[in-house]
Amino acid sequence: MTAIAVVTGRLVVELFFLVMANLITCKALGKAFGAQSLFNNINMVVNSGEKIGIIGPNGSGKSTLLKIICGLEEADSGRVVRQKFVRLSYLAQEDLFVLEKSVSANLLAAIAEEDIDETTKHNRVKNLLSRAEFSDADVLVQNLSGGWRKRLSICRALLTMPDVLVMDEPTNHLDIEGILWLEKMLSGSSGPSAYLLVSHDRHFLENCSNRIIELSAVYPDGTLQVQGSYSQFLEARELFLVGQMQEEERLANKARREIEWLRRGPKARATKAKYRIDEAYKLTDDLAEVKARNRSLAGVQIDFEATGRKTRKLLEAQGLGKSYGDLTLFTDIDIVLAPGTRLGLLGRNGCGKSTLMRIIAGATGTAEVLPDAGSLKTAENIKIVTFDQNRAGIDQALSLRRALAPDGDAVMYGGRSLHVVSWAKKFLFRPDQLETPVGRLSGGEQARILIAALMRQPADILLLDEPTNDLDIASLDVLEASLIEFPGALILVTHDRFLLDRVCDRLLGFGGRSGVTYYADYQQWLNDLPTGEEKTPAQGKNSEKAPLAATPAKMKGRLSYLDQREYDQIEEKITVGEARVAELEEMMQRSDVVADAEVLATCWRDLESARLEVERLYARWDELEEKKKD
Repeated sequence: MTAIAVVTGRLVVELFFLVMANLITCKALGKAFGAQSLFNNINMVVNSGEKIGIIGPNGSGKSTLLKIICGLEEADSGRVVRQKFVRLSYLAQEDLFVLEKSVSANLLAAIAEEDIDETTKHNRVKNLLSRAEFSDADVLVQNLSGGWRKRLSICRALLTMPDVLVMDEPTNHLDIEGILWLEKMLSGSSGPSAYLLVSHDRHFLENCSNRIIELSAVYPDGTLQVQGSYSQFLEARELFLVGQMQEEERLANKARREIEWLRRGPKARATKAKYRIDEAYKLTDDLAEVKARNRSLAGVQIDFEATGRKTRKLLEAQGLGKSYGDLTLFTDIDIVLAPGTRLGLLGRNGCGKSTLMRIIAGATGTAEVLPDAGSLKTAENIKIVTFDQNRAGIDQALSLRRALAPDGDAVMYGGRSLHVVSWAKKFLFRPDQLETPVGRLSGGEQARILIAALMRQPADILLLDEPTNDLDIASLDVLEASLIEFPGALILVTHDRFLLDRVCDRLLGFGGRSGVTYYADYQQWLNDLPTGEEKTPAQGKNSEKAPLAATPAKMKGRLSYLDQREYDQIEEKITVGEARVAELEEMMQRSDVVADAEVLATCWRDLESARLEVERLYARWDELEEKKKD
């Protein structure tokens, strides 16, 4: 083979990948629901290797944009161009399964139409379930907790081996361990070529994104797109917003001079060029547009009201314990809450965090859950206000007006009366939304209704169980600042690591080797968690109320049934994979292949895929070997 042929072949391959790098192109996309415009003229490109985080205020159309990209909804204007043969997979916010079937049966149903043999299908399912740390492939989905259902949804989305994985709030229902697991899955060599994700988890965005796109009316083009991590995006965003505020000031000064000139009368203007008159009117239009964009920066106004109590000790719990049947959730918990206390609760889903919160909430004599052991003492006439992650406090049939102002068209806040329209605006609701049923509002909007209800109630102690679910990043920032400034005591359950770091000065962790104890930070708690064969992965649904029988502890040095089956077959798979790599490498050297650009490009693509698969098999073999040694 000549040197010219080799060089030509390389150029063809490089040109092929330059073309293939552009997987999806969105051109001038627009979407509206009735009179409400979500976005206009959105342009974006998804390239191979890109990890795109999409953020923006609630209602900006992030989820709708993902559905349009995946072909699940039609845009009102513009179009989406997908590279030929590009495979997309969509992870929705809702985890929909056949509950009466096992996890493996649900996954096999998802690839029932795939043109591959049954053995390959079963191996693919088995491998994914193993990587997702499911201990039993035959467990029914109805017996899984919300966190494990979310893991199963992620497995289902990855099962089709997509080129582009599209994820809408993938961290919803995942605990901190689950989020770290997802980060590992996305960073692995066997992950998708590219992915887009909508998330409000700032640590997750920082760790899993190399490009950030924000949808917001504050930008002239409707988006700000920054190549880099989330922290780099924040820097670029700050520079842009400062520049836009300066632009408003510059336009305002110039407009003032031009308006003054226009007011001098027709005689004075007659000697001036007509274009200056046109420019003066255009200038006022430009100023109005920039002002409107800057005004849209206003966020939710969150400010929790304290009672002003001066008591040094608000609540004291000693030796609290709670069990359900043979399952002990916790024992011997001591808690002291004083004004300014910021306590975070950490633990896997179903470990007892919410149960402890309900016990404390009932300290005023309205207990739904009583401890089996221990005592609770509170200051006289203590005010405890609770945020329930299940949003049970919202009647879905109520109008937004009645949900925000239950007793009329005004609310009492901060010692004064506010009309419901003004109160709604504090939480970014428009007046024309007031008659909308709560059930038709988004998750983020419903979360803001609950926060509004909390703000109307003066509190000594705030109990917040997952208050960050569905809130956009701007609302999270305001919530964080309000919690820091709240003068009373606070107990917070959240999987938002950023919020834990910023707000809580003390953490009570569940499930560690040390039992339920206090930790300095969440990383210390993670390091104390049982790993590998010590874990009991899939907790049952509502395990705090009706726990499943605990999985028996496994013997050290023994693989699970699924892992052992995978281990027995992996060496043969590596041999087959390496033979395929050698075959393709030989093909790449043949002159007839090099002479045909299309065949050469296909061969190169297959070779890269085969190499990646062999690397993945070797990495998985190492993991299984390590498990056998433990």
